[in-house]
Amino acid sequence: MPDKNKPLVTIAIPTYERADGYLRQAIASAVSQTYRNVEIIVSDNCSRDHTGEVVRSFNDSRIRYFRQEKNIGANNNFNFCVEQAGGDYFLLLHDDDLIDEDFVDVCMSAAGQQGEVGIIRTGTRICDEEGNVIFLYPNMASGYSTDDLFLGWFRNKTSFYLCSTLFNTGKLRKIGGFRSRHNLFQDVIAELKLAATFGRTDVRDIKATFRSHSGEMTHSVKVSQWCEDSHLLLDTMCNLASVENRNLIRKEGMKFFSQINYRRATQVKSLAGQLAAYFTVFRKFGYRHLPAPGHILSSLYYFLHGTFLYRGLRAAKRRLTA
Repeated sequence: MPDKNKPLVTIAIPTYERADGYLRQAIASAVSQTYRNVEIIVSDNCSRDHTGEVVRSFNDSRIRYFRQEKNIGANNNFNFCVEQAGGDYFLLLHDDDLIDEDFVDVCMSAAGQQGEVGIIRTGTRICDEEGNVIFLYPNMASGYSTDDLFLGWFRNKTSFYLCSTLFNTGKLRKIGGFRSRHNLFQDVIAELKLAATFGRTDVRDIKATFRSHSGEMTHSVKVSQWCEDSHLLLDTMCNLASVENRNLIRKEGMKFFSQINYRRATQVKSLAGQLAAYFTVFRKFGYRHLPAPGHILSSLYYFLHGTFLYRGLRAAKRRLTA
């Protein structure tokens, strides 16, 4: 039974056509929380599959299911969840991510020692499509100032993921929810604004799982848009930072975001598209960052495969190795 003496926490799961994918696992991780005073919102962005049946199969009175009459876009669906939330704290859990069963319990226990804060953060594990752990990111930012939090991200001391962040619901609404130019770094912008303005609680332990796979939204967005949102995020960080550290944060941030966006450029499928993406990142950030030789060779392979030059090179290789 829910403990009404404890703050209510909203776990919101915006979803679109994942009934046969990871949705069931995401909901299961929400309903299994050891912290019982939670409500679970599932906002279905007009899926054409059997999402409603999956949600109803849990038969949990804490779940509220909404189905949009038309697809309102991913970020509008996120903010719809914020509007519907009744909790003091709010978690936006993507329909392919997971939280440990004691995620909320650990977060609320840690925050209880400090009073009301803007956000509560834990460490994050990264897994692949099959659930195999790829990376572990403990949250090492406890005791960091706002400036050090920003620099800690650039220096790989901490990371920002929605699945491992509880937002103060009222304060999240106060800043307008999740917003950025292309709604790509809107989550991190919200996190940093709340942390800098209202304070934060950091939990070192890893208590949430971000799933990296080919179906992520990040794989279908233009590199130029990521670059523009990166600049907006960096501007936000500099505005929130102390005056004496703004130049340092700008300098390290430009290099950091250039590397992130060069990595995104390597995901462009065509060689010509990759070269255009590399030029875009260089033009936006001014840093050169060549892809790994193996990636260049792989791109050339797919570009030349089946051509006369490809067949000639293959024939020459066979003669040399005969």
